[in-house]
Amino acid sequence: MHTPARPAEDIEIRPVQNRRDLDSFIEVPWQIYSRDTNWIPPLKLERRLHLSQDKNPYFQHAEAEFWVAWRKGKPIGRISAQIDQAWLERYQDATGHFGFLEGQDDPALFEALLQTAETWLKARGMKRITGPYSLSVNDECGLLVEGFDRPPALMMGHSRPYYASHVAQAGYHKAMDLLAYDIDVTAPLPPRARMLVDKIASDPKLHMRALDMKHYRQDLQLIVDIFNDAWSQNWGFVPMTSAEIENMAKSLKPIIKPEFVCIAEYDGEPAAMTVTLPDVHHLAADLDGKLLPFGWAKLLWRLKFSQCESGRMPLMGVRRKYQNSSQGAALALGVIDRVYSYHRANGKKRAELSWVLENNRPTRRLIETVGGRADKTYRLYEKELA
Repeated sequence: MHTPARPAEDIEIRPVQNRRDLDSFIEVPWQIYSRDTNWIPPLKLERRLHLSQDKNPYFQHAEAEFWVAWRKGKPIGRISAQIDQAWLERYQDATGHFGFLEGQDDPALFEALLQTAETWLKARGMKRITGPYSLSVNDECGLLVEGFDRPPALMMGHSRPYYASHVAQAGYHKAMDLLAYDIDVTAPLPPRARMLVDKIASDPKLHMRALDMKHYRQDLQLIVDIFNDAWSQNWGFVPMTSAEIENMAKSLKPIIKPEFVCIAEYDGEPAAMTVTLPDVHHLAADLDGKLLPFGWAKLLWRLKFSQCESGRMPLMGVRRKYQNSSQGAALALGVIDRVYSYHRANGKKRAELSWVLENNRPTRRLIETVGGRADKTYRLYEKELA
């Protein structure tokens, strides 16, 4: 049974109403992680764009509210609450979301933040709350509960170990765990995986290719089409909209190369794909979130001339018609091997494959077959709203 934390009379929670409030919301993590060497400061400009109702197409089908918690005039925490119509249309479950949860080590603070989000959602007819989603399942999501000993990969979150206990103390329980797998890119494929890859590689019906930058948007649409089909039966899945695909295309273009992507066509049909990205946020770690006055120049120079020794595979999928078959496993291994062979030849050493639902046993077995080791766990929580 949930026991409320002690009263939080000295905590004031204010909604974000203007640019200054938004700056405070964005800057809260700097107060929380100032001594955490595994935290990588986000670029503040990118966070403003992500939270902008005019710039982020998420807000074409969702509404959100943001709050900052204050104590004695200092920001000590934050939270958001969202209602996503795309989620509601798909699941018909009166579920709202929370996200961007950050706070000092105080259970009363977490209680107050989560109650604020709950109250906002209940006033709009929601019966259940899940999260964290910042903002959606297709963005950064889940609360880190295992794997605090290395920095997060690109577009993955970080938190302090006490977060999980404070969220649980506020009456939340696990809805689903998301796993992040670490893999040694320099290692060859294990013999069983190599056998499957070689077998399908000899199939004349198979054609594998890199991203075609001359048809960049068309190829990205194709990748998302495979993704939407491959993931359509997964827990919590919400398909990307055309506007979200276009926004993703713009944001990824500066850091992507054709060989970071592999599209497998089988018998003339696009059947599988994978996308890898360099961990470019490490290149901006010492900028402290600032691009002015010289951050832009430093970041552009590093993007052009510096080598990222690690990367992340955020997207991988095989069309449902091939899933749960040896052919599907071979297609998945084939596209993974193709991009990793390129990265291996160009100095990459490690990669993260993330995230994978804990109940997605076929994909987990596949990743473990190529030597992946689950070393980070991100948890999604839920609570009924009385």
